[in-house]
Amino acid sequence: MSATPAPRGDFPILARTVRRGLPLVYLDSGATSQRPQRVLDAVRAMDTQHNGAVKRGAHLLAEEASEAYERAREQVAAFVGAAPDEIVWTSGSTQAINLVAYAISNVSAGRGDSVESRRGVDPHVFSVGPGDVIVTTRAEHHANIIPWQELCLRTGATLRWLDLDAEGRIDLSTLDRIDEHTKLVAFTHVSNVSGAISPVAQIVEAARKVGALTFLDACQSVPHISVDFHELGVDFAAFSGHKMLGPTGIGALYGRAELLRALPPYQFGGSMIEVVTMEKTTYADPPARFEAGTMPVAQAIGMGEAAVYLTEIGMDKIARYEAELTRRMLASLTKMPGIRILGPEGESNRTGAVAFAVDGVHPHDVGQFLDSKGIAVRVGHHCAQPIHQHFGVFASTRASLGPYNTVEEVDYFVESLAEVRRYFRVED
Repeated sequence: MSATPAPRGDFPILARTVRRGLPLVYLDSGATSQRPQRVLDAVRAMDTQHNGAVKRGAHLLAEEASEAYERAREQVAAFVGAAPDEIVWTSGSTQAINLVAYAISNVSAGRGDSVESRRGVDPHVFSVGPGDVIVTTRAEHHANIIPWQELCLRTGATLRWLDLDAEGRIDLSTLDRIDEHTKLVAFTHVSNVSGAISPVAQIVEAARKVGALTFLDACQSVPHISVDFHELGVDFAAFSGHKMLGPTGIGALYGRAELLRALPPYQFGGSMIEVVTMEKTTYADPPARFEAGTMPVAQAIGMGEAAVYLTEIGMDKIARYEAELTRRMLASLTKMPGIRILGPEGESNRTGAVAFAVDGVHPHDVGQFLDSKGIAVRVGHHCAQPIHQHFGVFASTRASLGPYNTVEEVDYFVESLAEVRRYFRVED
C-alpha cells in the first residue's frame, strides 16, 4: 500500500476484511467517512471518564464535560476559519440548514421582532414574503433544496435555481436569476455527485450586489480542501462531523456573529434561555440560543478531535493527494468503454467524488458486483435527484475518496469496474 496523508494504521476498520475474506476497499467517504482511533478514543474517554451535564452542574464531571465541549467548539471553529461563537452545534448539516430556514420563517411571521438581542442588524434582512426570492442551484442535495421550498411555502416567497453546464458545474450565465428580489442564495461548495467546486466568489459577489444573504453547504468541501468561511465571505454555512472523520449525530452551523445575534431561536428548552418567568422568556446569546435541550456532547468532542487530526495532517496536503488519486481514477474511467462520468472529466477545480453511469447496467448491480470484490461505493440518487435529472439518468454509482485511500485501491477499483459490463454481458 502506498503512503497516505492519513496513516492507514490510524483507522481500525480499514484492517478488516469483507466478502470472502477480501480486504476492505472503502470508496464511500462522500456518504460517511471512517474514523481514526484518536476520534474513537476521544468519544470513549468522554463517555467513560468525564460524562456530566454540560453547564448544568457544579461538580467536577460537569466542569470537565463543559470545558471539553467548548474546547471542541474552538477546535472546529479554528478548522474552518471562524470564531468560536460563530459555531452552533447541530445534529448535522441537515439540521443546520433547517435551523436557518425555520428561524427566517419565524422572523417573517413577526416573531423575530421580539428577540431582544437584535443588535445592529436591520430586522428586515431575515424577513421574506410574497415577491421575495430564494435562490439555490440544481447541484444541491435534497437537504439544501427542501428546507428552502418549505420556507417559500410558509412565506409566499418564490424559489429559483441556478442551472448547470454539461459538466455539472454551475452555469454562470444563469447568475442573473439573483436579482433585486433575492433575499438568500443557498448553494453547495462541492457537489456530492459531480465533485465540482462551486464558484463561491462569483456567487457571493452577485448576492452582495442585491443585498442577499448567502448560505454555503460545505459538507463535501470541509473534509477535502482548506476552507475559511471568513475568507469565502459567506453569511452562513453547514457541515457534518461524520463526513470529516468524526462521529455521526453531530454537525455545525456557521453564522456571521452579528447575524446569529439577530436570528431568533427555532427550538426551545434547556440552557438556551436567559431568564424565564411565567409571562415571558429572554434568550441567551449565540451559540447557546440555538442549542436547545441536551446536546450530543461526546460527538461534539469527537468532531473537535477530527478537526485537530485533519489540521495536523494539513488540508492542503490532503487536497493535493486526493487530486492525484482523482486524476488517476478519471484518466482510467474516461478511457473505459460504456462508462459515462457525471461531472468534470479532469481533476481541476473538483474533488474526488466521482459519480458515473455504466451503460446497460443498473447502478445497484454495479454496486453489488463491486461489493463482491470488497469495494464499497454508493449507488442510487445520492439524495440529489435534480442533478441526476440534469444528466438524464435516475441514479448512478459513486466512488468517493478519503485521505486514507491508496493508489493501489484506485487501481483495483478501476480493474474491477472494467469487469462489470462483461460480467453482465452488455459489452459492445
